[in-house]
Amino acid sequence: MEHRRFKFGKRIGGGNISKEDSILNIIDTHFQAYNSARIREICQLYANEICSKDVVIGMSVTGAMTPGGLGESCLVPMIKRNYVDWIVTTGANVYHDIHFAMGLPLHRGTPFVDDSELLDQDIVRIYDVFMGFEVLAKTDLFLMDLFQEEWFNRRMGTAELHYKLGEVISERLKDDPRLSERSFVIAAYESGVPIYVPSPGDSSLGLNIAALNLMGRSIMIDSSIDVNEISAIVYEAKTGYGKSATIIWGGGSPKNFLLQTEPQLQEILGFQITGHDYFVQVTDARPDTGGLSGATPSEAVSWNKVNPEMLPNAIVCYADITIVMPLVVSYLVQQNVMREPKNLYSARSDMMEKMKNDFLYGTGTASTKPGVNETVRMLKKLHQTYNKQR
Repeated sequence: MEHRRFKFGKRIGGGNISKEDSILNIIDTHFQAYNSARIREICQLYANEICSKDVVIGMSVTGAMTPGGLGESCLVPMIKRNYVDWIVTTGANVYHDIHFAMGLPLHRGTPFVDDSELLDQDIVRIYDVFMGFEVLAKTDLFLMDLFQEEWFNRRMGTAELHYKLGEVISERLKDDPRLSERSFVIAAYESGVPIYVPSPGDSSLGLNIAALNLMGRSIMIDSSIDVNEISAIVYEAKTGYGKSATIIWGGGSPKNFLLQTEPQLQEILGFQITGHDYFVQVTDARPDTGGLSGATPSEAVSWNKVNPEMLPNAIVCYADITIVMPLVVSYLVQQNVMREPKNLYSARSDMMEKMKNDFLYGTGTASTKPGVNETVRMLKKLHQTYNKQR
C-alpha cells in the first residue's frame, strides 16, 4: 500500500442512536465530524489529560451566562468536582449569579417581542431571558447593604472582593441549605477557587461600588493586583505543579486576561518558561476579523501564550457556549471524573511571594529574547531605586 502522510482515525459509523444511549455514549460514538467531533475531542482531552493532578486549570467565561442558568447547571458542578482551579469572567456573570443566591426569579422568554411593551411592564430582557426590574432593584439594595461592612472600605483585587462577597452572602443566607448549589460565587468561596474580573467597573456590581464611593466610601478595586496574582498562579502551575490548562468559553476580555499571563511572565518578567500546555476554546467568533475572540491557538504561539509542542492539545470548537458547556459537564460527570482541590485562593500570597523573589533575586529570569533582558534589568533597577527612596 502507498505510504500515507496522514493517519486515519476510527472509521465513521457507529450504528443508530437509541433511547438507551447516554450522553456519554452519544458523544464518544456519534459525534464524529465537524464541530461535533471537536466537542468529542474536548470532552476526551478534558477527562483523560486536563483533569490530571499535575495540571492547573484556568477557565474564562465571557458574556452573561449566569442569567441563562449556566452558573447553576454547569459552573457549580465544575467547581465542586474540581474541574477548574481559577476563573476569569465578566462582572455581569458575578452580578447576575447573586440573583440565584438570593432566590430571585429569572424566566424563559422570547426575543420576538416589543421591547417598549416590556419597558412599560418593568420587564428586563437578555435576549430570551426575562426578569422583573424588581430583581435588579432587590439585588442592588442587597449589595449596597453588604458593602456597608467596613472590610470593603479598602484597596483590593477582584479575587478578594468575590471571596468576601461569598463569605458575607453565605453568612446572611446561612439558613438556605441549597445556597452553594445555585450560586457559583458561593461554590467558589467554599472551594477556594479565586474569581477574577478584568473589567470590574463594567457591570452593575461596579455601578454599586461607584455609587457608594460618591457617598464617601473608599472601595478601591485594583486590577494590577489581579494581573500579578494570575501570573503567579500560572508561574506556580509551570514551576510547581507541572502544567497549565486554559479552558476558554467565548472570547473577549476574560480570554485575553487568562492568556496574557504568559507575556507577563516571559516578555515583562523574563522567566524562561513555556506557554500554556492545553488550550480549549468554544467560540462563535471568526479569526479573520483580527479580534482576540476568534484568535486561534496557533496565533497565540507567536505570543508565547501557548507551548508550540502542545498544539495537538489545542482544540477550537465553533459553536454556542450554551450548547457545548452542558454537554462537556455532563460528559465529565457521567465519566465520574474527580480531582483533588487545589484551593488556590488560600495559596495566593505564597505564590506571589515565590514569583516576586524568583524575579528579583533568583537566577531563573535570564532570557535570550531581544529586549527582554533590558526590560528585566530596568525593572530591577527601578525596584532598587524605590527601596532606597523608602
